[in-house]
Parts: sequence; C-alpha cells; structure tokens
Amino acid sequence: MSCILLGDYESVSRLNIPMFLERVSAGFPSPAEDYIEKTIDLNELCIQHPAATFFVRVQGESMTEAGIYPGDVLVVDRSLRAGHGDTIIASLESEMTVKQLHLTPPPVRLLPRNPAYEPITVEGDMVMEVFGVVTNVIRSMKRGG
Repeated sequence: MSCILLGDYESVSRLNIPMFLERVSAGFPSPAEDYIEKTIDLNELCIQHPAATFFVRVQGESMTEAGIYPGDVLVVDRSLRAGHGDTIIASLESEMTVKQLHLTPPPVRLLPRNPAYEPITVEGDMVMEVFGVVTNVIRSMKRGG
C-alpha cells in the first residue's frame, strides 16, 4: 500500500458546523431530537499539531482490516513519536508506505492489515524513515464513489 502526499496542513479560517447532542443509533433508531449541542471545527477535531500535520491519499489494499481503503485521505502527525502498534507513514528504501509498526520482539517489522500481504522485516542495511503517525482517516461515503 503506498501513499500520495496531498500537502501540509496550512492555517485556514475556522469553519463551525453544527453538532447535535443526540447520538446517532447504529442499531435501532431513536427518536429524533432537534437540539444542537455546539458547533465543531473539523480542523480542531482532526488536527492537534497544525505545523506538523500533512495529508496523504492511500493507494492499495494492504490496510483494509485497519479500516484504511484505497482513496482514503490520512491525517498524519509528524510531531508524534511512533510507538509499537501505531499506524505510520514510512519510507522504506525510498518508497512511501502505510503500515502498522511492530517494535517488539526485534527485529522491527512493518505489518499489513490484510492477510493477502506479507509483513516487511527491516533488517541489515535497509533504510527506513518514519514520516509520521496516522491520527485520522477521512473517507467519502457517497454512493458511486
């Protein structure tokens, strides 16, 4: 699974969107409530460190069991220290990829989250650089696209 860099986050004007107090049921429907709790800004919700945030678009299917699909946009924070189990954007031998980082037991491995793909073991003189930790996934849910 590879990534296409979409760009760095740049400070933009605030866009407040209504957020309803009632939660939406994913099981049985609940009575509708017309009460707006507050407004939220998606930048505030998805971006903790604006100066260290960038976006990439996903290509490939190696992370589908982690809920990451082709065409999704990933919000990546390069100020976070990547830890065991984090989903990261890495450059491995100059190729960008998104994988789950496994540090223990050694050696370091980059794990796909799709059984059709093989784990990557970082060994010997392989060059790997972590570009950031994936913090959010943005996906279009519209029909036909």
